[in-house]
Amino acid sequence: MIVSIVHRITGDGMATVGTVVLVWWLAAISGGAASYATFQHVFMEVWGGAIGYLFGIGLTLSFFQHLATGIRHFVLDVGANYELKSNRAGSIATMVFSVLATVAFWAYLTMVK
Repeated sequence: MIVSIVHRITGDGMATVGTVVLVWWLAAISGGAASYATFQHVFMEVWGGAIGYLFGIGLTLSFFQHLATGIRHFVLDVGANYELKSNRAGSIATMVFSVLATVAFWAYLTMVK
């Protein structure tokens, strides 16, 4: 039950927060150098870049959680994984996968940097 609710929350969160940040970024690009500098300042310099990392990591975690629960829901729609133990294991696996995938993704980004 909680996995289904988290699936909806992450989908809505990505749609809302991601759209707002994307529109702000596009407006900053089209607004010129001063507008883009303001956007960059907020996301990369305020509180040592914590705001940018918070949005980035949050959206990444939401993406991987939404992906994993979407695959889980697909498996359930096929008619598999309705046994209580395997269903519970699948629920836990989606949570673990999303955290591990987010950590791996951001570790990769810091190594490439």
